[in-house]
Amino acid sequence: MTDVTARRWSGWQRPDGRKGVRNIVLVIYTVQCAAHVAHAIAAGEDDVQVIGFPGCYDNQYAIRLVLSLARHPNVGAVLSVGLGCEYTQPARIAEAVERSGRPADAFFIQDVGGTRSSVERGKDSVRALRDRIRRETPRVEMGFGDLTLGAECGGSDGTSGLVGNPVVGRLFDKVVDAGGSAIAEEIVEMIGLRDIILARAVDDRARGELEAAYAKAEAYCRDVRQYSVSPGNFAGGLTTIEEKSMGAFAKSGSRPIQGVIKVGEAPPWPGMWIMDSVPDPHFMQFGYTNPNDTEGIMDLISGGSQIVLFITGRGSVIGSPVAPLIKVTGNSRTYARMEEDMDFDAGRVLAGQLSLDAAADELAAMVADVASGTPSKPEALGHREYFVMYKHQDTPELDRGCRSAA
Repeated sequence: MTDVTARRWSGWQRPDGRKGVRNIVLVIYTVQCAAHVAHAIAAGEDDVQVIGFPGCYDNQYAIRLVLSLARHPNVGAVLSVGLGCEYTQPARIAEAVERSGRPADAFFIQDVGGTRSSVERGKDSVRALRDRIRRETPRVEMGFGDLTLGAECGGSDGTSGLVGNPVVGRLFDKVVDAGGSAIAEEIVEMIGLRDIILARAVDDRARGELEAAYAKAEAYCRDVRQYSVSPGNFAGGLTTIEEKSMGAFAKSGSRPIQGVIKVGEAPPWPGMWIMDSVPDPHFMQFGYTNPNDTEGIMDLISGGSQIVLFITGRGSVIGSPVAPLIKVTGNSRTYARMEEDMDFDAGRVLAGQLSLDAAADELAAMVADVASGTPSKPEALGHREYFVMYKHQDTPELDRGCRSAA
């Protein structure tokens, strides 16, 4: 049988050396007041997508995340739109994007004249940006060694830990073995597994990073008096945070963990990585870890994931901008009930219809198809949910120049 990870396809070469599986124009709004105009600009444009930060006051975590998405390997060009009185400046975002070698544009709605004028201005900009990236972006051969995949859990039930996450873990092993990268998020869903996590560290440096991230997550859960277990998890057959954590950690596979990255940071070298999305201590005490599944997916995309696997036992209808989302369930009844939204039925492993390795090969083939341009079900349905929130993390700024001079 041919190794599915030997498959090749055509992607888009970016100036930083990374390769994209899509070539989109991304519209970014810099305050909630500009959200309607941004979405109206993207309406009817198949290769134009939208993200935005709603806050009027800036936040370094949110700006770092937005800049990471603006310079994602699947993004060819950016149009940034603001109202005109917020702290986060659209022109600074465009400047940062242009420094990455991508074309960009920006404007304030207040300078253009209002909603209709701004939508017309934005549509004209999108047409020009699209024309440039179609003419100027080099096509390049890609394979699994060029991929960064992310994985997120949501709406978990008992099948998630039994087969849904393990199948993704086997896929992650294949990607890492092929020279690619994999990212698992949700540190707060690893509570109770300290020794198991540390045993996977590739070296003492990685062990120290993992130990610090785990300790912070455990302290955070104690402080907020809530662990990452929901009523839906209990209804789905899970009983404790440790049980859920064992299932969630299974999606990381079995390869050595290279270390910990934070939101907005890409893996510095290939391999299996853990992303820490837990807020760091701050005098304003703002930010929440994993307030919803969409936030975690956005975090993984900010780390450079060209495709994200979303594992759900109970079912979900969300998608994501920038990177295609592939939805995996370990529950065949969920798949049958929500087949129009679910991409992959891993529950067949429980039924004895195929092995974990065979399921991982099937899922790898689906990843290659999506990377080649076949839309995942969320893509085909037009799901582009996103969530950018106020939070604090102690990481170096990606680009101070994105902030207002005020």
